[in-house]
Amino acid sequence: MSHTNRSTALRTWGLRIAKLVVVVLVVWAIQRTIGDAWAQLADYRLQIQPGWLVAAAGLYLAGLLPAAVFWRHVLRTLGQDPRWGETVRAYFVGHLGKYVPGKAMVVVIRTGLIRSQRVGTGVAAASVFVETLTMMAAGAFVAAAILACWFGAHTRMLAGAIGLMVIAGLPTLPPVFRRLARWAGVARSEAGGGVDLHRLRARTLLLGWCLMVLGWCLLGLSYWATLRAMGLAGADPWAQWPRYTASVALAMVAGFLALVFPGGVGVREAALVELMLPYFRQLGPGVAAHAELAAWASAAMLRLIWLGTELVAAGVSWVASRRS
Repeated sequence: MSHTNRSTALRTWGLRIAKLVVVVLVVWAIQRTIGDAWAQLADYRLQIQPGWLVAAAGLYLAGLLPAAVFWRHVLRTLGQDPRWGETVRAYFVGHLGKYVPGKAMVVVIRTGLIRSQRVGTGVAAASVFVETLTMMAAGAFVAAAILACWFGAHTRMLAGAIGLMVIAGLPTLPPVFRRLARWAGVARSEAGGGVDLHRLRARTLLLGWCLMVLGWCLLGLSYWATLRAMGLAGADPWAQWPRYTASVALAMVAGFLALVFPGGVGVREAALVELMLPYFRQLGPGVAAHAELAAWASAAMLRLIWLGTELVAAGVSWVASRRS
């Protein structure tokens, strides 16, 4: 075997091993996340309404779609040409990477699935950061606005939401992003340096925030449907919608920034419980006596529903893209 063929074979096997390692890490992280969530439900007597579980999953899926739309828009703004099918596949399969500690696996998976002759590797990676941080910044803003208007007593949580919004949002500002992208060599990494970073302007960011706010509203309704499935919420979601949305948004942003925790396990649930505990204490003697248990159980159930939805969406989008 010639030196060139040997190098090609080694590179091929190295790539296969790397892909296998990614799969093993993701599977390990997911089963661990499911185990932790299930353990939190062990002491809670579940009386589940399956129809509402399906509704919660559907609303979660709908809440993620605006982010996928924005990600594709960012790629196209930066001169790339991703197809809808490959964008959706990369987006949903990439979500599974967040259960590996560090969150870097999300970037690895999405970039690996979206890159092609029409989408450069460096731009794909940078676009993931823009989409994800925009979603987190918008979520922190939604939480801060709701807490300031409706739940002023949660001053510590309000301050935390404002801080998280600044941390997540600052790198997405076009001048800051362009500097960071140049520092990372994004433009130089593409053939001929053909990436015009000045295409990413304030109006792109504004569109992203509008889409993300819509997404967060739907995610808040997904939590309401989860509570309905557990018999812990009324038929009218609008009475408590601000609390649902603020709780979910702040919990997810805090969990995202806790990089060492896979999927924000523990951090996300703690933030959700702290904001929702006053609500559970008002639900009558039966629930109020076990308000903290009910709050933790709802957080665990929400995680299981969302994780299950991500697995199904990733599987369906992968199979559909392979067939096409």
